[in-house]
Amino acid sequence: MLRKKIAIDLGTANTLVWLTGEGVVANEPTVVAISAEDNKVVAVGEDAKRMLGRTPETLIASRPMREGVIADYQVTEAMLKYFIGKVIGRYQFFRPDVMICVPAGCTQVERRAALDATLAAGAARAYLIDEPLAAAIGAGIPVSAPSGNMILDIGGGAAEAAVISLGGVVVHRSVRVAGTRLDEAIQNFMKKKHNLIIGDQTAENIKIKIGSAMELEKKKKMEVSGRDQVFGLPRTVEVTSDDITEAIKPTVMQIIGTVKSVLEDTPPELAADIIDKGIVMSGGTSMLRNLDKLLTEETGVPAHVAEDAIFCVVRGTGIVMENIELWKRSVTTKR
Repeated sequence: MLRKKIAIDLGTANTLVWLTGEGVVANEPTVVAISAEDNKVVAVGEDAKRMLGRTPETLIASRPMREGVIADYQVTEAMLKYFIGKVIGRYQFFRPDVMICVPAGCTQVERRAALDATLAAGAARAYLIDEPLAAAIGAGIPVSAPSGNMILDIGGGAAEAAVISLGGVVVHRSVRVAGTRLDEAIQNFMKKKHNLIIGDQTAENIKIKIGSAMELEKKKKMEVSGRDQVFGLPRTVEVTSDDITEAIKPTVMQIIGTVKSVLEDTPPELAADIIDKGIVMSGGTSMLRNLDKLLTEETGVPAHVAEDAIFCVVRGTGIVMENIELWKRSVTTKR
């Protein structure tokens, strides 16, 4: 046990790190700030997120993950190096074993990129697990049982719906539409309706404070500041929760469409189990107000959000890492 075991949920919006025996040890935004002159990493995580949209020409703050997969290999490698170093400390004699989760729908090239980046960042062995399976394990679903369980994992960059039975994914669909797309929909709405240009962080703030998948009985209001599209001057407008519901509806329906297509392809025996047990929702975006109610209404299958939805994937990945022998069939390895 001299070699430490680390599980990383490398998300589009947030990266979570799990250390065997300790649980979640890091939860930071997936943002890296780089010096434009020499390509050196200046800040990672929370410090880098504060720089988004506020950097001078000498600094570039960016998100190296897009739609759940690696978009910028070198920046991702630098970020992994930072997180692994933060967890194991500087002077670690043995390199750790690291497990990373990837969307079930990602290509072989994307999988190889994730394994290579993990090894280059200092791992002795790199493991990969499918995100829906990790989310189901982390949500406490008995995935090894011979019965159907459905999980809907909605993160920042991708939403994945999967039916799991006997420790494996039976049917899955993934759509690269999730939290980030909801933010973009809010930004576009503000441009069209109010001629106001707002940043990513403002859009995310609106979504968290007054966003809802269905209209609320008691309307919420919020003042939003941005730059006027016509005059170019700062301006503040008031938006309501109903406005935001209308803005994000098409994106939310795309996610629900993914769930419907999985239900259509599910074998009848497993479909019967899912109607009994319902759909379990995990990931940060699953916490959007009334999303579970809308999903139940649209599919006719009861849906509920898992406890600690944000931590389901990293917890599941950590459990698999701790019991790697039991889950050998479900993971890909490279050393």
